[in-house]
Amino acid sequence: MEKLSEKKLRQLIDEVEGLLQDAEALEKEYSPQVSKVHPAFQEGGRNLLHYLAFRNHDNRKLQMQLSSLGLSSLGRAESHVKASLLAVKNQLQLLKAHLTQTSPELAPFPSVKTHLKENISGLLGEASPHREGRIMITFSADIADDYEMVRDLLKGGMNCARINCAHDDAAVWEKMVQQIRKAEKEVGRRCIILFDLMGPKLRTGVLKPGPKVVPIHPKIDEIGEMVSPAKVWLAPKGTPAPEPVDAALPVSVEWLVHAKPGASITFKDTRRRKRTFTVVQVKDGGALVHLRQSAYLSTGTELKWQNPAGEVSTETLGDLPPMIRPLNLQTGQELLLHRKNIPGEPARFDPEGKEVEPAHISCTLPEVFQRVKKGEPILFDDGEIEGVIEEVTPDYLRVKITAADENGSKLRPDKGINLPESDLKLHQLTEKDQEDLAFVVKHADVVNLSFVSHPEMVEELQQVLEEHQAGHIGIMLKIETKAAFRHLPLLLLTLMRKHPAGIMIARGDLAVELGWKRLAEVQEEILWIAEAAHLPVVWATQVLEKLTKKGRPSRAEITDAAMAQRADCVMLNKGPYILKSLEVLDDIMKRMQEHQYKKTALLRMLQVSELEGQPKV
Repeated sequence: MEKLSEKKLRQLIDEVEGLLQDAEALEKEYSPQVSKVHPAFQEGGRNLLHYLAFRNHDNRKLQMQLSSLGLSSLGRAESHVKASLLAVKNQLQLLKAHLTQTSPELAPFPSVKTHLKENISGLLGEASPHREGRIMITFSADIADDYEMVRDLLKGGMNCARINCAHDDAAVWEKMVQQIRKAEKEVGRRCIILFDLMGPKLRTGVLKPGPKVVPIHPKIDEIGEMVSPAKVWLAPKGTPAPEPVDAALPVSVEWLVHAKPGASITFKDTRRRKRTFTVVQVKDGGALVHLRQSAYLSTGTELKWQNPAGEVSTETLGDLPPMIRPLNLQTGQELLLHRKNIPGEPARFDPEGKEVEPAHISCTLPEVFQRVKKGEPILFDDGEIEGVIEEVTPDYLRVKITAADENGSKLRPDKGINLPESDLKLHQLTEKDQEDLAFVVKHADVVNLSFVSHPEMVEELQQVLEEHQAGHIGIMLKIETKAAFRHLPLLLLTLMRKHPAGIMIARGDLAVELGWKRLAEVQEEILWIAEAAHLPVVWATQVLEKLTKKGRPSRAEITDAAMAQRADCVMLNKGPYILKSLEVLDDIMKRMQEHQYKKTALLRMLQVSELEGQPKV
């Protein structure tokens, strides 16, 4: 080990002093921006600049040297950079004074202030009993008519409800809000309501409607034997099923009135094959039935059942929704992306199997046609399908598919399109965002700004909220593009002009934009920068997704959920097993908060083993 010397200590002191000077210089450079920051974020704004200056150096060698002296390695300095550097500098001065038998030159130590806890509560509401981290649930359309589900979510520990303006409409959103407010009164606990503005999100347009046919299939195993029957809900249109089902068919209440468990309902499907529904349960204005063979039902299919008196009662299925046939895209194929709203269709082939007309679909933001260039990459459906732009015309983009599943990947309507290398210059609220805000400001506690890329978008939203006399509503920035990550410090300084505020790490689109390999590194950096700014962070996208959708978690997603404890809120998406996911996440977060806060390990007593009473070796 290198001998400690006055020269070595002087060198370390100078290095730390240099970091302090850089921090102060950056704060001075951006003092006009910091002066506009809300009082609750003043300390965070200055500390953010200190942290950026600190991390503008490779400090690894310094960290190792400080650690070898038993001093702080500055690895937990995010929330109080200047205080951490001054503390280390003073410790080095004390060591130098001890070595040289002189009086130490100590710098006055600043008061350490962080308003992070208050900022979290201001944006995301108060914590649940025995759990500091909040849990957010994304609502879907079916929950608008399911009060019991909303109540159970609130009872189970939901702190925030997220309503996505990219889906449904104001009528559905209002139903969701009403269910939440009703549940709040019954449960006695507040729920923060967040509305996601759609933002300048590029999505696929509609597909040409297919036949009005509903396919229903029981679950089968690898050798074709049935594992479980298909569950079907027969009820008047709009009557929600009491549990997840494979299909819902509209029938009249008069026809159902005499249905009893065990009764058989027969029909011929579109292939003229005889099939039978078996009534399992009658409740909530409908009948839950099982189907043990695959069937295809269409508008006009006749359902028959016989009552105990031998009378046959017939019901003709009403109007069914048209089947949506997704585009099946394979590597090497072409896809035309239309500027106009032309319903998409699959590729057409001649009798020999040669493609005579490529698949085509429209996109939701025709402005991009003026910005993209030949040779730039394009990705669809969260990166499931990759392509490259081969031709740009005023009416369409010709795309060559470069990566898809071996048997082709399916592209459906309303799926995301990412252009990570294109400068789209989409820096303003869209017309839809402006329209949605007129409704949102009446009901929201927080507005999420999606696909934010430049500070101008944040300023515009702040201004619009003021115009609606809704400046009290919190703002959350969804960090989901390469541009947002690149401009993150300026976005945060602009965001912090209003309180409350925070950010969401939207890992789905962020991974597509930056590449999956960089996601782990990037989300760590965002967590650190947000902590430096004393801003709340939401960890979102695919948390416990397999558990929520299938009922069983993967090992990897349990670890992912545990890592999410470093954020201040974790978001779950809706699925058939959302209550189970909520219970599991609640338990994980309660356990992990005993072991870790942000990057800091909490050294509670180990539960590994006991040495007491064991023989000494």
